[in-house]
Amino acid sequence: MPESWEVVLSRTPFRGAKTAVRSDDVVMPGGSTARRDYQVHPGSVAVLALDDEGRVLVLRQYRHPVRHKLWEIPAGLLDVPGENPLLAAQRELYEEAHAKAEDWRVLVDLYPSPGGSDEAVRVFLARGLASVEGERYAVTDEEADMTLESVPVAELVRGVLAGELHNTCLVTGVLALQAAQAQAGGLDALRPADADWPARPY
Repeated sequence: MPESWEVVLSRTPFRGAKTAVRSDDVVMPGGSTARRDYQVHPGSVAVLALDDEGRVLVLRQYRHPVRHKLWEIPAGLLDVPGENPLLAAQRELYEEAHAKAEDWRVLVDLYPSPGGSDEAVRVFLARGLASVEGERYAVTDEEADMTLESVPVAELVRGVLAGELHNTCLVTGVLALQAAQAQAGGLDALRPADADWPARPY
């Protein structure tokens, strides 16, 4: 539930290209103050793209902070304040997988690291996949080294439980997909793509 404790002093000792670090002095329940340092983040979207054969589009990308190439699902920042997250997700699916989808639903919303960042992520489910015609989007830096695969859901679930897959959006999205498939109404019972998102209103 929403709650905000009093902040008596706030500083921003670092500003990067997309994110910043904030340092807040927060009043604790006993009346003392404690400093809390955290990343200020614009928010993100991710896309679990499921094809008609029950496979998920996954990308392998180098992530420098953890010094690993990780299997992930297409994802990206909400670069523009107030940006519609569905449009951002559609853009990421096109740019990273050169694909589009007919049916979009909200799969899950999450705070991936609430103790150290205010980042909020919305993971969409995309179905009715098709390749985009024309030239691929020009990628640079880490994205230029990405590889793309279509992997059965059961194999991804096995990889999650075996400790072989570590990306937050992939792990959460795949397990949420499996749970949604088991519920009454299945995937069609998921929230619509334009469902309210209090963490990042648009």
